[in-house]
Amino acid sequence: MVKKSLFQLHWFFGITAGLVLALMGITGAIWSFQDELLELFNPQVLTVEVRQEGVLPMPELVRRIEAEQGDKVAMLWVQPRSDRAARVFFTPPPGERRGLLRYADPYTGKLQGEVAGQGFFDLMLQLHRFLAMGDSGRQITGACTLMLIFFCLSGLYLRWPRKALNWRTWLTLDWAKKGRAFNWDLHAVAGTWCLLFYLLFALTGLFWSYEWYREGLNKLLADGPAAGQQHKRGEGRGGRPGGAPGKDVKPLVVDYEAIWSNLQAAAGPSMSSYNLRLPPVGGQPAMIFYLLEGAEHERALNTLSIDPANGQVKNNERYADKSFKAQLLASVYALHVGSYFGLTGRIVVTIASLTMPLFFVTGWLLYLDRRRKKRQVRAARGNLVPSNGQDGGWLVGFASQSSFAEQLAWQSAGQLQAAGLPVQVRPLAELTEQDLNQARQALFVVSTFGDGEAPDSARGFERKVLGQPWALGNLNYALLALGDRQYPHFCGFSRRLQAWLGERGATTAFAPVEVDSADPKALQHWQQQLAQLTGSTPPAAWQAPKFANWTLVSRQLMNPGSQGSAVYLLGLTPERPAQWEAGDLVEILPRNSARSLEQFLKGLGLEGETAVQVEGLQESLLQALASRQLPKSREHLVGLHAQALVDALIPLAAREYSIASIASDGVLELIVRQERHADGSLGLGSGWLTEHLPVENSVSLRLRRNSGFHLPAPATPMLLIGNGTGLAGLRSLLKGRIVAGEQRNWLLFGERNQAYDFLCGDELQGWQRSGDLARLDLAFSRDQSHKVYVQDRLREQATELRRWLDQGASIYICGSLQGMASGVDEVLNEVLGAAEVERLIELGRYRRDVY
Repeated sequence: MVKKSLFQLHWFFGITAGLVLALMGITGAIWSFQDELLELFNPQVLTVEVRQEGVLPMPELVRRIEAEQGDKVAMLWVQPRSDRAARVFFTPPPGERRGLLRYADPYTGKLQGEVAGQGFFDLMLQLHRFLAMGDSGRQITGACTLMLIFFCLSGLYLRWPRKALNWRTWLTLDWAKKGRAFNWDLHAVAGTWCLLFYLLFALTGLFWSYEWYREGLNKLLADGPAAGQQHKRGEGRGGRPGGAPGKDVKPLVVDYEAIWSNLQAAAGPSMSSYNLRLPPVGGQPAMIFYLLEGAEHERALNTLSIDPANGQVKNNERYADKSFKAQLLASVYALHVGSYFGLTGRIVVTIASLTMPLFFVTGWLLYLDRRRKKRQVRAARGNLVPSNGQDGGWLVGFASQSSFAEQLAWQSAGQLQAAGLPVQVRPLAELTEQDLNQARQALFVVSTFGDGEAPDSARGFERKVLGQPWALGNLNYALLALGDRQYPHFCGFSRRLQAWLGERGATTAFAPVEVDSADPKALQHWQQQLAQLTGSTPPAAWQAPKFANWTLVSRQLMNPGSQGSAVYLLGLTPERPAQWEAGDLVEILPRNSARSLEQFLKGLGLEGETAVQVEGLQESLLQALASRQLPKSREHLVGLHAQALVDALIPLAAREYSIASIASDGVLELIVRQERHADGSLGLGSGWLTEHLPVENSVSLRLRRNSGFHLPAPATPMLLIGNGTGLAGLRSLLKGRIVAGEQRNWLLFGERNQAYDFLCGDELQGWQRSGDLARLDLAFSRDQSHKVYVQDRLREQATELRRWLDQGASIYICGSLQGMASGVDEVLNEVLGAAEVERLIELGRYRRDVY
């Protein structure tokens, strides 16, 4: 349960925060070498001629700069005896943090020309720290940095191999792999290489994100209160000390002669650079950060706190006198950019930063692959006629980690049934000795997770069944094993299953087929073997079910007056009679609206009625474009003829919705919330169904079996929990229970306001009055000063929850993953304990359909 929850959080945070972290990685890498890059493109401005007489003393340098600029110096950074120009910030305008930046020749005091590219690097820094959004962006980058720590630690836990001491398992990449296996390998191996660097980025980057973190580090690492305060002002924020000028402020008086004299006395002849930062008003200390020759790194700074009016030194902190932990605190920036470890460290850290988008891209590819496989599983299930499990039939057992084995199990069952054989498909975790003895003939489709481990869903089976002295001499079976040859224990779990079956007397119909990373040749061999076994012709390819035309017969607004987005109850009917079970889903192909098509074609010089070919059928250009993704930028499409335009565009992907009715209702109902983008436009799928598709017109729809969310045994109580449009799946389950005469139903439902958002309120209250709904607990978050959610209601009813579970109740959750589902899961673990929640999952008494 812990591993599954971590995995869900890992990918959910990854697809949400990954883009921000990728942007932070790229911009941080670019900005970290800004000095070298600016110097490369501006050699006449940023480099100067080294003169034998040395740089000007500070008083003379400042006098000449101020005389030429006509403004007061606020900050000055000089590297004596180098060929680099001095960096000068002038007094900032009111309300600004920093003033104009110019560069000057420290040997003559002459101001240099403008620096090309400085604005670009300033933007990179703004994007890196604040997403160029000010304080709101700081909160986002800070939260994403915290998530980066979670990614590192959870990723390490999730990929922990059985042979943890084998360095090749951790650090080597198999370039021969393809597809999902290569993406996973690249994601995991590259993540291991970068893990320490990303932890370093995160733990140091938080220093600029959160005040509480900065204060905590100061208390933990600083040698004393004074040192902690100094670092908080200087290293932490990088700005000038002191606050904004108030009403009763003293004018700033600066004695540069005294400051320069005391700086030279404190630093001595080995000073390699100094940075003077003046306060905005009088009465506050100036800060001078100076670096000595032979310093450990560029931020091994010594600090003078000095009275600008008379040059009196208030405090002199030397880097070498600090304890090691205080030196680390003073070196936060150097650690963050890698300069703490010299030029090599900067290069390595920059490379690690540039790899950040890799994890976002590979993570998305893995997520989309999992989604695709789940769709294929449901499609394969939809093609299979339910079996009554009579004697002589085939039993197909599967154990899957990423749904691929489950998909193949259903497709294999379909091939057997096409040959006229009765089939039943069961998860391996549900199989008993009686099941195996009654089946006589079985297919096992099992995957191996990691280095020889059983999938999560089959861990209980391996623990409880393998090793049992069952007599299985009458069982004839075939085994399809899925694995990954990068691991030493390739197909380890399936081989242990095969060895146990052999020990128990079971015989094999043909040699086990082992598949490395979804190898199509091995899968084709499996199909051919099944065909020989059944005497049938092997199918050319396993195909997903086709879409059918359904008619939109009704559309009703469910929440008029709501502060949230509009929610509609849609009714659809098929051309031919269709059957589905409570808890099933639909996939719908949306279409672009007429207005969006008109705007897209405008300026392309094409007529909407031009005939084109789509999958062998002739359509008008408008009809073809209605089912294609329309890019926002059309420059690359200008000049294409109609057929080339259609061929260049990607077909629209199907949208998934929970069915809100049962087949006996005579109409398939959906509950759909309108999604609106920032510009006010409607989301493609929800907009098509709730606004653009006229009533009595048709839509392309196919049913999708969702056996993991079907009704429990009729004799057991049922607890349903959901929010918003998640009511759809729960409503179908309730309808199925009521038709079956089951009244021990308890619904916890949450929305915004009861007056406007009590979806299906009259229907639910009617069921409660009739006794078909034993309990109805509602959580309307905006109806009181403090927000209340369904997980809060569940916590309040902890005693009743335990009583229902003691009576054998099953828990079904439908709705949003973020917030609601995770909150309910947290409450269940809190009330029942993690072990009991895990037991409910293994028994199929805790099921979730969340998005």
